[in-house]
Amino acid sequence: MIENQTPGVIPMANLGYVGLGLMGGAVAKRLLEKGHAVTGHNRTRSKVQWLEAAGMRFAQTPREVAEATDMVFSMVTDTKALHAIVDGPDGILAGLRPGTIYIDMSTVDAAASRALSVRVAAAGAQMLDAPVSGNHITLKQGTLAIMVGGQAEAFERARPVLLDIGPKVTRVGANGLALSMKIASNLGLAVQMLAFCEAVLLAEKSGIARSVAVEVLTNSVIASPMIKYRGPFVMTLPDEAWFNVNMMQKDMNLALAMGQQLNVPLPTTATTNEFLTAARAMGHADKDFAVIFDVLAEMAGVKR
Repeated sequence: MIENQTPGVIPMANLGYVGLGLMGGAVAKRLLEKGHAVTGHNRTRSKVQWLEAAGMRFAQTPREVAEATDMVFSMVTDTKALHAIVDGPDGILAGLRPGTIYIDMSTVDAAASRALSVRVAAAGAQMLDAPVSGNHITLKQGTLAIMVGGQAEAFERARPVLLDIGPKVTRVGANGLALSMKIASNLGLAVQMLAFCEAVLLAEKSGIARSVAVEVLTNSVIASPMIKYRGPFVMTLPDEAWFNVNMMQKDMNLALAMGQQLNVPLPTTATTNEFLTAARAMGHADKDFAVIFDVLAEMAGVKR
């Protein structure tokens, strides 16, 4: 079932946000800009002072965020981090009230998310998994896409707010299925990037300037939106990773686990994942995953 809606003017909502890193902070800022009241929590408060200056109210715990708001968002790095903000006396679950909607935008294990949705329902609230396709740049450009899993009624209530985050909001099915879709989508990022690096290096070693190869390839039929914005990273990596090696490998491992569970062979995913392992071994874990170019380049005898 696929449902979409054109963004429109909606009343101001009382929102909460837990996990205000690079992407979560950018989403919270966009919600503030759309006129919503936002109460947020981040493990390190000093990193979100810019959001407080923009009007966000800081809460001391995730529980306080849930208690103070009608719709709670979260975005954290992995399944372990999700449990850290949800469980315990100071967690989101402890603060949920009947009728609250909890929307997790993290990319985590789908089965763990489904299990959490059952616990949320037991508290009288409803949960949606709503991972995104894009990054902080596409968010600022207004082109972010959001996949949503969960009950249709909760989706309809949350959709106007989600449309304030990105213009393409799609319900893909029940709880956990948006995460399955996101994981299936994300494996293509690294696989495409590795293929792009192979093409650049092959052209470069044949005598074509790397900059020329990048220009041609990013304007050719192989240039996906991701290749268009990340392809130039083979020339110069960003100072701050848009999506680092550790995070990319986390998603690749989730995809490989899904493949084993569902008997779906993922040969290009498995091969690409080994290049991410090599990148970590070379000390590149915190760099944007486009650094797999450096791994392949070293094997080819080419310097960045």
